[in-house]
Amino acid sequence: GERGAERFVRGEFADGTMEHFEGERGAERKVRKEFPSGQVQYYEGGQGAERLVRSELADGTAHHFEGDKGAERLVRTEFADGEVQYYEGEKGAERMVRAEYANGNAAYYEGESGAERVVRMELAD
Repeated sequence: GERGAERFVRGEFADGTMEHFEGERGAERKVRKEFPSGQVQYYEGGQGAERLVRSELADGTAHHFEGDKGAERLVRTEFADGEVQYYEGEKGAERMVRAEYANGNAAYYEGESGAERVVRMELAD
């Protein structure tokens, strides 16, 4: 920006990670974080309240999150092959409840995080 109106737009770290910011001077908020691995995280919310909403991996996998900053919980994962997994539960205890596959099949799960088991399958015609 102009002299006296400069604003923070990017932070670069020694490990190659980069954070990108938007907003007026004094109200800059993080909107994106890029990692050397190719992972990119996207954020929404005002300064100091930025919350993770999506994380994309280099292989095309996309994780979607809901919740306030610090309490973001995984709600959906989309894979490059078309599979979509849905989750319920609080941050750190998310459990998969459903998986939908590109061929139209769906699997429903029950159980705690890490111990989910298929309880029903729906097969496409």
